[in-house]
Amino acid sequence: MKQRESITRTITEEFYWFHRHPELSFEEFETTKRLRKALGAAGIRILDVPLNTGLIAEVGTGKAPFIGLRADIDALPVTEQTGLPYASESPGKMHACGHDFHLTSVLGAALYLKAHEEELPGTVRIVFQPGEEAPGGAVDVLHTGALKDVQALFGLHTSPLFPVGTVGVSEGAVTASVDKFVIRFRGKGTHAAHPERGIDPIVMASSFVVAAQSIISRNIDPGHRDLVSITRFTSGNTWNVIPETAEIEGTVRCLDNADRARIEKRMRDLADGQAKSFGGSAEIDWVAGPPATDNTPAWTEFARKTAEEQGISVEPAPTSLAGEDFAYYQTTIPGCFVLVGTGRSAANHNPEFQVNPAALGASAAYIAQLAMGAFAELS
Repeated sequence: MKQRESITRTITEEFYWFHRHPELSFEEFETTKRLRKALGAAGIRILDVPLNTGLIAEVGTGKAPFIGLRADIDALPVTEQTGLPYASESPGKMHACGHDFHLTSVLGAALYLKAHEEELPGTVRIVFQPGEEAPGGAVDVLHTGALKDVQALFGLHTSPLFPVGTVGVSEGAVTASVDKFVIRFRGKGTHAAHPERGIDPIVMASSFVVAAQSIISRNIDPGHRDLVSITRFTSGNTWNVIPETAEIEGTVRCLDNADRARIEKRMRDLADGQAKSFGGSAEIDWVAGPPATDNTPAWTEFARKTAEEQGISVEPAPTSLAGEDFAYYQTTIPGCFVLVGTGRSAANHNPEFQVNPAALGASAAYIAQLAMGAFAELS
């Protein structure tokens, strides 16, 4: 009990510091320096890996089997409006998605694991990942090779939907794949008084915007959760000229890989067909982001059982069409991504979002127990 109280006090103070000093994706230099100091003070080994920000540490024998824990460390370009006494001291930057909670929970887990290092039959690799919001930090971590032998990986995310003392656990997809698209429709410019002498890209693009909404309603299983959102429409620069081009931008979110591939094909076909029907052309830039998360059934049940044994209430994790680059790890490593209740709050990415630090102690102990218990599950 004294050990838990001591670790909770330590990580709570660290949480306040990290919340006051948020850093954006791939700019987390002071965050990384602070983590190095805390881990070094505890005698925890830090691996020599090619990351500019973020780090990977380990506790245990240094040999197989390997279990992984992951926390993201970056903040958002949001101006905080919580009024908290430890609010952000960096204008226009805020831990509005709870990554300060994630990293201090996993730091606390590392301290627990270090205290019980002699009991570990293998090694726990602990990832403090940069650039989740970019996204892409997970890809950089995978490229280091430090996780190639990891047999199970666990991650967490704050949830303002659950009270403190509750976790959300579900198998399969709990967050969606994230794709971005930019489509340029090209017509022929002319005087607005003589549209017959040109090809209007605004009409072309507008027809696509309306038609694209039929992809979800007419090409995808109605029981699936997918979306196409068009978020920017840009064209022209004056009132009496029909421009040469119109450009739209947006995102596609899916929980199913087959849907993801089908929607991309339909978007490309529809843009090309709509443009040609008006006598114009369309160019598509498609940027594939992280896939949907994919919680392994066996590790999901293990995460649920471990929470119950720790006296933590367990609820099904609601699926979300938000993205999470933890999913990149799950393409090669089985495991589970868990939602940790941090008290009712404004939504993630909102300037009034906040977490209740009272959740830190139980969260750190739970994450540590996932790592320790996973060795027994492997054997």
